[in-house]
Amino acid sequence: MNLSEYIKFDGTDLAKLIKNKEVSKQELVEISFSQLDIANRQINAVTHKRKESVLKEIKGKDKNRPFEGVPIFLKGLSQKIQGELDIGGARLLKEQRASVTSNFVKSLHSAGFLSLGYSTTPEFGIKNITEPKLYGPTCNPWNPEYSPGGSSGGAAALVASGVVPIAGASDGGGSIRIPASFCSLFGLKPTRGRIPIGPGVGRQSQGAAISFVLTRTVRDAARLLTSMQIVQQEAAFQIPLFQERFEDAMKRKFQRKMKIGFTTNSPVGTPVSDDAKQAVGKVVTWLEEQGHEVEEVDNTIDGIQLMRDYYLMNSVGIATLIQQLEKMIDRKIHADDVEIETWLLNLAGKNVSAVGFSKSLASWDKAAAKMAELHQTYDFYVTPTTGYHAPEIGELTHSEEKEATLRDQIETTYSTKQQELIYEMFLPSLAYTPFTQLANLTGQPAVSVPVHLTKDGLPLGVHIMAPKGEESKLLQLAYQLEQTELWIGMKGNPYF
Repeated sequence: MNLSEYIKFDGTDLAKLIKNKEVSKQELVEISFSQLDIANRQINAVTHKRKESVLKEIKGKDKNRPFEGVPIFLKGLSQKIQGELDIGGARLLKEQRASVTSNFVKSLHSAGFLSLGYSTTPEFGIKNITEPKLYGPTCNPWNPEYSPGGSSGGAAALVASGVVPIAGASDGGGSIRIPASFCSLFGLKPTRGRIPIGPGVGRQSQGAAISFVLTRTVRDAARLLTSMQIVQQEAAFQIPLFQERFEDAMKRKFQRKMKIGFTTNSPVGTPVSDDAKQAVGKVVTWLEEQGHEVEEVDNTIDGIQLMRDYYLMNSVGIATLIQQLEKMIDRKIHADDVEIETWLLNLAGKNVSAVGFSKSLASWDKAAAKMAELHQTYDFYVTPTTGYHAPEIGELTHSEEKEATLRDQIETTYSTKQQELIYEMFLPSLAYTPFTQLANLTGQPAVSVPVHLTKDGLPLGVHIMAPKGEESKLLQLAYQLEQTELWIGMKGNPYF
């Protein structure tokens, strides 16, 4: 198998080739690293490799597992292998090694994947771009002057450059779906509680975050969801197992006409590009042509307040993390140890009251109730995935002067006003990605489908949400779209 052949296969295809003994695991590992040698000079998407370890791990008899021998890169955040570097994009942790293997990674390995190394991520996964000071910016394979998004930016860049067909990712506010939009990939965020977490973690970001993957095909995501779904007793959130195989369910036609709501209005009042509106318009037109009933709808949720509550949760989470890290390294952490967003969230999080935190989480439940009510009428809720195509590298990274100003502001601002400063700090980046956080806070499944290219050849996805537990319907719809000319996929990508 040569490189031009390799990059055309998805994970399902590669597993079949392994099963039929048409290619060996070692050959796939070598080919993947060869493609990485070509691509990574441009995309800068890998923090460290584990080639020698993988070549040792592949020895032995092949098993009949869904992704036997398929190469994968894990996300460099929370997807731990015992003894491997566990950095989270942070300079503070550049020598840190994992003490345990995460349940998510164990599940990937049980499915047959071979973990080749770790992809880049912004520090602690905080941002929607991937430009950590520790490693420098990761670039978009479609055009290296632009970002692949974040926080699973390295994962997206590896899949969109043909290094691997599937990459480990996670999503606490859009971190799977945003890079999927910017890199023309399929991005599924499963229902809260569907995928294994931990060990020792009952919830991630109070339930907002979930781990899964980025793929080029719908069937890879469906097949892996079948393999990974779980009722995990130690987890805070549970969802009943889907009793069929997702990859079978996705191929069925809908048994009735679907009713679908959509909007192109930003939930936080920021502008939305004509390209994003056109992308939704194309999907809406196609849905109507399939006989479904589509209408514009307002979900009635106060999006600005919901985002304020989202940032409040993140600030408390980062303040807690910094406290844990101080205990681990046995010293105080200072502003120069971390990036500006981490530091500001840390300071603001220390001043959040228990009452304020409780009220913010209650707003998530109110949003979930409103979306549950909306889904009594509408099977799907469609929006742009991102308000614009990917930002240029450096566009959303603060200058040293701006960082100094922000530090002064947070230290001299009354504690009651610090959350306002956090919102204003993130607003320029939020303007690019205001749509995805809703599904994280309500716990619903959502996908980004690659259906649009701008006149400059940059991808932009469309976002579809469904009620909790109904990933099968999302996969059905995405699979039908994948068979049409609307599906961009890798068409026009210079690596393909």
